[in-house]
Amino acid sequence: MRYQVPQFIDVEDKIFGSITLKQFVYLAGGGGLCFVIFRYLPSIIYSGIPILVVASFSIALAFYKINNKPFIFIVEAAFKYYTSAKLFIWKKVPNEKADNAIQEAKEYAGIMVPKISDSKLKDMTWSLDIKDSMYSNKNQK
Repeated sequence: MRYQVPQFIDVEDKIFGSITLKQFVYLAGGGGLCFVIFRYLPSIIYSGIPILVVASFSIALAFYKINNKPFIFIVEAAFKYYTSAKLFIWKKVPNEKADNAIQEAKEYAGIMVPKISDSKLKDMTWSLDIKDSMYSNKNQK
């Protein structure tokens, strides 16, 4: 038996030209809300700004995409971000005791480290080379 495998499962079905069902619902809902605002506010001056806001929001929901994702995903993520609890983990607080201890440790380390000049270093390497060669000569005999 042969079965036909669907090819375009990520493409939504179009109902009116190039408008999908979701886009139609967003536009129809926005249009209906604009009509209700126009009907219940007293004049076009008072209803103009809310109608413009609702119409632009419904058009953005229907057609606007950010990074090839529908605008509704951005609205949902923003809503979750603003309504969820936030957890702040770290905030640096200056600690004078720790700063003083670090400073003292640096000063102490500077005192304890011996300074070796170039000539002393050469003398030490020369003496090590001679001692090493003396031991190797004794072992060879």
